[in-house]
Amino acid sequence: MITVVGGTGRLGRLVTARLVAEGQSVRVVARSAPGTPMAGAEYVAADVRRPASLPRALTGSSVVVSAMHGMDPAAGETPSEVDRDGNRNLIHAACDVGADIVLVSIVGAREDHPIELFRMKAAAEAALLDAADHRGARWTIVRATAFADLWLELFRSNAGRSGVPKVMGPGRNPVNFVAVDDVAVAVARAATDASLRGRAVEVAGEDLSETALAGLVTAPGKHPAHIPTPAVWMVGNVLRPFRPSLARVARQTLAMERLPMGTDAGPGHAEHPWLPRTPISSLVRS
Repeated sequence: MITVVGGTGRLGRLVTARLVAEGQSVRVVARSAPGTPMAGAEYVAADVRRPASLPRALTGSSVVVSAMHGMDPAAGETPSEVDRDGNRNLIHAACDVGADIVLVSIVGAREDHPIELFRMKAAAEAALLDAADHRGARWTIVRATAFADLWLELFRSNAGRSGVPKVMGPGRNPVNFVAVDDVAVAVARAATDASLRGRAVEVAGEDLSETALAGLVTAPGKHPAHIPTPAVWMVGNVLRPFRPSLARVARQTLAMERLPMGTDAGPGHAEHPWLPRTPISSLVRS
């Protein structure tokens, strides 16, 4: 049994569908049942923030996939609660049932990174390696860059009827964006390929500025609009006590404008030739 935790999310659904198509027995774990049933997979309710809910959800698992994150502004969660503490809880519970662990992380994660999500993913990776040292955990880490599909959806959403998406700040800094389905291929492969245990797989796509990405879903003859940096700063700081999730996204966007966010996808694909490399423009056409 392969258990996909966060299996109702954007990445988790794609991973689940791939594993089911391969004939694997799949269990989806999330806080609430999916609005659209996931054919061929069973569902068990659990919350990684509540360790007591995990043993029943993981019983009988040979592999546990961590595909969740705490950055959804609508969920009321934080990266520290989900990506750090939740993954620590999940890793311990997976070790208790003797399951291998596939952890979805981020390219560039490190403990001193200016962006909270990157620090929390680094903490999760450290917890996994500690479990390997002290509990014999068998692991694979899949590190991915920013999900292009998510950003394109956000730009389409805020464009509305005008067809003009709004970019927070100048949006000039190159950021590596990857197709979520490319990441799903890597995660599904990591769940079933024992030769990947003890290894990290990096999945990257294309370096594009946020403005260039927004331009792919901008109405013909128009250009993306920009929310001035001072306004984004106000959202990220003034709204912090009242809308913490939205404020966190604003602060991360400003940080992404000044940090090196580009990635060379070549080495990862050279090491793992089976990784797909979907052009970002094709996501718009599809």
